[in-house]
Amino acid sequence: MNSFGRVFRVSIFGESHGECVGVNIDGCPAGLPLSVEDFTTDIERRKAGAKGTTPRKEADIPKIMNGVFDGKTTGFPITILFDNANTRSGDYEKQRAVPRPGHADFVATKKFGGFEDYRGGGHFSGRLTVCLVAAGVIAKKVLGSGIKVESTILEIGNEKDLEKGLQNAIDHKDSIGGIVECKVNGLPIGLGEPFFDSAESLISHAVFAIPAVRGIEFGTGFAAAKMYGIDHNDAIIDPSGKTKTNHAGGIVGGITNSNELVFRIAIKPTSSTPKEQQTLNVETGKVEDFSVKGRHDLCIALRVPVVLEAVTAFVLADMMMLEQRVHRVI
Repeated sequence: MNSFGRVFRVSIFGESHGECVGVNIDGCPAGLPLSVEDFTTDIERRKAGAKGTTPRKEADIPKIMNGVFDGKTTGFPITILFDNANTRSGDYEKQRAVPRPGHADFVATKKFGGFEDYRGGGHFSGRLTVCLVAAGVIAKKVLGSGIKVESTILEIGNEKDLEKGLQNAIDHKDSIGGIVECKVNGLPIGLGEPFFDSAESLISHAVFAIPAVRGIEFGTGFAAAKMYGIDHNDAIIDPSGKTKTNHAGGIVGGITNSNELVFRIAIKPTSSTPKEQQTLNVETGKVEDFSVKGRHDLCIALRVPVVLEAVTAFVLADMMMLEQRVHRVI
């Protein structure tokens, strides 16, 4: 439900307009240096404020509640909290009767009987991605300096010129989606547990927890369907497992092969478009014109790279720790 991982286990909690959101990390090794300052770079990368992002700004200063003593992790669960100080709940109280298209409003009410915190999307909000980023900061420490996880935006609205893609959305007074790529270098051979816990399966599972993700492809991805086998196969060229090409994206048979791990995700347009649309009024039972109010990202893809890095990092950290625990010999 709200937890992921078997050894390095990440649990998130909170709602967009509640007192706070937070993350609990169990299984983190003891002795890792950790301070509030360690979170600054990645937290800043996720923050709003740039062109195309929401006007809502939060300080997002992490409160490390436990699991760290004298600047080092203790080996026990780590709990980190982030205050919600800049909320406008009234923006959502007024539209309770009209669930927003593309959001979880309608299905959440049906599933939880109307008891869910609907303000700002509640537990479904992208606000909780700050918790994922915090977990990623610690996971990157677990992975060590030899493993690099980096994500970049490849395109916005089918435009490789990101500024042009964003401006197109602004000119249309609408939201827009994008493509984000993640690359990981320095991984060993052998991570992943086929069939159901293959490396791609676990990464995909966690990645789809990021709000707005609509698709994922590894290596050549969907383009592989148009290739011949002789063209798609990656020839092994040395004893380390290095391949001449990397159509597989660094994973073969569900197991990492030591080549660069490469995958891309599709991010949908932000559901909260300023355009007028229609939705059901659950009080009257009639479909009516509707316009989303509040503060929202024009292009949520702009803030996804650091979140994608974080999720990837804690999935890989969990796989590495599991590999060490079961004493595999490669």
